[in-house]
Amino acid sequence: MSDFLFHNVSEEEKGEIKAEAKNIMDSFSKKLAKVEKNIPEPLIERDDFEREERNSSDNVLDLIERTKSFDFKKRIFENAPNKDGDFIVAEKKSW
Repeated sequence: MSDFLFHNVSEEEKGEIKAEAKNIMDSFSKKLAKVEKNIPEPLIERDDFEREERNSSDNVLDLIERTKSFDFKKRIFENAPNKDGDFIVAEKKSW
């Protein structure tokens, strides 16, 4: 079945592929050269721009504790317009 997925490439095909790749790269570099190089400075500057690395299991446990304290399920069901018992009824692919 995989016979049609792979075949040996002849030297002629290799040359054609190289030429086509070169044309693509040349075309791309010409268009890239036309791009305006005036890149404005960022509008937001922060002293702290990196997050502290934490253990992922701590993050999960922290999230579980926070959702318990906010009574997450109750709040979600209060906001859901259509519900059926423990299920939220929603339209499928309406967007």
